[in-house]
Amino acid sequence: MRLTKPTLFTNIPVTCEERDLPGNLFNQLMKDDPSTVKGAETLMLGEMLTLPQNFGNIFLGETFSSYISVHNDSNQVVKDILVKADLQTSSQRLNLSASSAAVAELKPDCCIDDVIHHEVKEIGTHILVCAVSYTMQTGEKMYFRKFFKFQVLKPLDVKTKFYNAEVRAVCIWTDEVFLEAQIQNITTSPMFMEKVSLEPSMMYNVAELNTVDTAGESESTFGSRTYLQPMDTRQYLYCLKPKQEFAEKAGVIKGVTVIGKLDIVWKTNLGERGRLQTSQLQRMAPGYGDVRLSLETIPDTVNLEEPFDITCKITNCSSERTMDLVLEMCNTNSIHWCGVSGRQLGKLHPSSSLHLALTLLSSVQGLQSVSGLRLTDTFLKRTYEYDDIAQVCVVSSEVKQS
Repeated sequence: MRLTKPTLFTNIPVTCEERDLPGNLFNQLMKDDPSTVKGAETLMLGEMLTLPQNFGNIFLGETFSSYISVHNDSNQVVKDILVKADLQTSSQRLNLSASSAAVAELKPDCCIDDVIHHEVKEIGTHILVCAVSYTMQTGEKMYFRKFFKFQVLKPLDVKTKFYNAEVRAVCIWTDEVFLEAQIQNITTSPMFMEKVSLEPSMMYNVAELNTVDTAGESESTFGSRTYLQPMDTRQYLYCLKPKQEFAEKAGVIKGVTVIGKLDIVWKTNLGERGRLQTSQLQRMAPGYGDVRLSLETIPDTVNLEEPFDITCKITNCSSERTMDLVLEMCNTNSIHWCGVSGRQLGKLHPSSSLHLALTLLSSVQGLQSVSGLRLTDTFLKRTYEYDDIAQVCVVSSEVKQS
């Protein structure tokens, strides 16, 4: 017998108005019904619990529990009784018996009881195989098996999307990665989402973006009651950033990288707990090309026609080739670079980087894009163009002072 939580008893209220023919008969019968809630007899939900009437549904991530009883229906004492319970899935066979020792004897009308538990980790067909072997008084060895077949269903539909925190330009990237996890309840009953977290891989630190600060306290964006109704979908957002030791090594986080895995814990009607862990989530890291240019510092707001400073980081993403770089600064309609264009930056060894401080000014107000940087590798005579590196808000000096 499968061990499951009971359900709340429901009844169908039948009532009428006092001026109708039955008068107050129906109302009085509901008040006398022991299964109704006193003072709220017209509610369908009662105070009593109902034992399971069928096997029910088993979902991936839940714990399957079963009560096994071997009863001696004969009038003879049997000996050396061995009860074995195995769970057969599509990929493996698991032994769930609490003890592998044989019982010395079993008298008539007596039984051997056992309770087994198993956290379900596969979907599809499962077969519980109960095998019993024993010895008769005559010394004859007997053996029989019983099979109990059931299906394990999928409780949640999980979809993930990755967003690179990239600037809109070729070969201009930041290191942050945003993960959106869409979780849908595909069962027929509501779920209480106890925990949805992301366990990052060794290369990343994670920040959850599913809470807001209200009066100094952190509150879930989904409210205080984190219920997920049947077929409803909820979106969770996480920000991942490479750890310092990996971010400093050019080329380490490239190609297919492991981000981490989602850990989801929920509870159903009467507190039945379920837990799912996804497989390792992977993403294709953006290709940096041979040379990567990233922006380290830039002010948010600057004055019109006044110089301001920015700091760039130039990284040689090649693992084998040394580069000899020349920097050219090309003015645009709104952005004007200060300094000498065409200067030598020197040799940049494989997987190494340098920081470069630059000065520029804007001649146009509004939100302006920083563009016009060119890096030329003199060894290969190859030029790398960097436009729309960042955006800066340009205001007149009177506006900023006020």
